[in-house]
Amino acid sequence: MSRITKAVVLAAGRGTRMKELTDELPKPMVSVKGTPILESIVRGLVANGIGRILLVVGWRKEVIVDHFGDGSAYGCSIEYAEQVVQDGTGRVVDLARDFAGEDPFVLSYGDILVPPAAYGPLVDFSGVEGKLSVKIDEDVRKGGAVFIEDGRVVGLVEKPPEGEPTSPYYNAGIYSFSPRIFEYTARLELSPRGEYELTDAIAAQVRDGLRIEAVELVGDWADVRDPEVLRELNEAE
Repeated sequence: MSRITKAVVLAAGRGTRMKELTDELPKPMVSVKGTPILESIVRGLVANGIGRILLVVGWRKEVIVDHFGDGSAYGCSIEYAEQVVQDGTGRVVDLARDFAGEDPFVLSYGDILVPPAAYGPLVDFSGVEGKLSVKIDEDVRKGGAVFIEDGRVVGLVEKPPEGEPTSPYYNAGIYSFSPRIFEYTARLELSPRGEYELTDAIAAQVRDGLRIEAVELVGDWADVRDPEVLRELNEAE
């Protein structure tokens, strides 16, 4: 079984739902129990053998660059790419094309908190074109519903509307991909929300018969999407 040694973290967003908390900080640099979310992600990836990390930056990028530098203080090599146009998660993945080269990579949104062990199943990578993390019992209408058969992803629906078929599996926002993902992000079209959606690229891979496996995350998981979630995390024992 091969193991992934590269990771990409999408950390370009301002996070307008965080209100004044992100006036001076990029959202991934907001702290939970005294540690920036992005630092927890980086440390968790390194603990699972990731040696090279690409941070995709944007709003207040200098805060992130000043904090992490070249990554040597965290036991890895950190590189940076800037998302100039905020046009969706699908296009931003293209910024990792040169960094990935011919190697598979883990990809995480910069506001997803999980324990380090959660990255383990995503780093183990063979016999698949991708892996998609899921959680059970989350409100899929806030994110994405993932349809699974025998451990394999067979469909995705982003924020399914009322009355549409749904699934108990919620897209948890951490993935691993082979470089073939770039074939699919390159031909994305704008979604009804006016963005290029990464989930549309994954859904196209599924329709083409590529093997995308679901990985159910165990233990704590948090999408630090707004001040209320942040408050709950900081107040938790």
